[in-house]
Amino acid sequence: MKVLLTGTAGAAGWPEPGCPCASCASQVPESQGGLAAARPPGRRPFGMVVDDVVAFPFDDLPDGYRVHGDGSGLTAPDGTRLLYAPSDRDLPAAGPAYDVVLIDPLERPERLGSLRATGQVHGRTHVVAVGLDHRVRSEEELARRLRMWGAHAVPDGTVLDTDRPPPPPDGQPRRALLLGGSRSGKSAEAELRLAAEPYVTYVATGPGGEGDPEWAARVGAHRARRPAHWATAETTGLAEAIGTATTPLLIDGLGTWLAAVFDEHGAWRGDRTPVDERCDELVRAWRNAPGRVVAVSDEAGMGVVPATASGRMFRDALGRLNERLAAESEYVALVVGGRPLRL
Repeated sequence: MKVLLTGTAGAAGWPEPGCPCASCASQVPESQGGLAAARPPGRRPFGMVVDDVVAFPFDDLPDGYRVHGDGSGLTAPDGTRLLYAPSDRDLPAAGPAYDVVLIDPLERPERLGSLRATGQVHGRTHVVAVGLDHRVRSEEELARRLRMWGAHAVPDGTVLDTDRPPPPPDGQPRRALLLGGSRSGKSAEAELRLAAEPYVTYVATGPGGEGDPEWAARVGAHRARRPAHWATAETTGLAEAIGTATTPLLIDGLGTWLAAVFDEHGAWRGDRTPVDERCDELVRAWRNAPGRVVAVSDEAGMGVVPATASGRMFRDALGRLNERLAAESEYVALVVGGRPLRL
């Protein structure tokens, strides 16, 4: 099967004509009043032609071609299979693997994880992002996200050939540490990094919000944002969780974990040795992590000096823990205003 992509953008193209947003401005060459000096003038609305004889939508098919699902799937005479998965169409619940998946990942990248979980996407599937538009701020940000999700974008006019293997996925770091202040977007960035994985365990280290409506609302917002197929573990036993993990882990977060450890050992006004030992244990587990793990932590040292001795003790302990884990991580970023700044 050969698939010619005549366009890879959403229905209005990218940039969208007349749109003043920063994303569309970054797509227009500088000679046309935009910000991108050496970039082609954007992407055309989605279109494809299969084997030079079948155009989308799949209405008038030559002999040997079959449409399946709700009209978004196509099987060629040689048995190769294609799925077009825009954001407004449901995914097939199950079925054989596809050779080509053209998917809009911008709003719900976890849909790609669902296809992987059901075996419909595997290592030899060409996974190409389409429906691209100003929901992502730039081509550079698009490329960054697709690297994390095991997909790729191609220029308009590209021909995909299923006789050739897809490009190899970029290797993702085993250990990633995301630091940031309150409401910096660090949790959302952590979730984004693992969004297209078929299986993820979310490790919640804080209280569930019983008796605290404001905290319960925060927890509920986090839960609603996570993909439905992710598992959740509520524990402060992080070293054991990391050492026995069979899926990628997202730990959110280390600040609430450390506060809970202080509570467990009565260390706010007493002996802090048990807290130090728990931190040592966590660093050892992080260093020997058997699989991917992404952790979120508070960058607590950029504000005012805490007024209490216990506050200063906690700040110092969390700062030391962040520093030690960063030294054992392949990827560390500070998230500011929703944007990760790699350190």
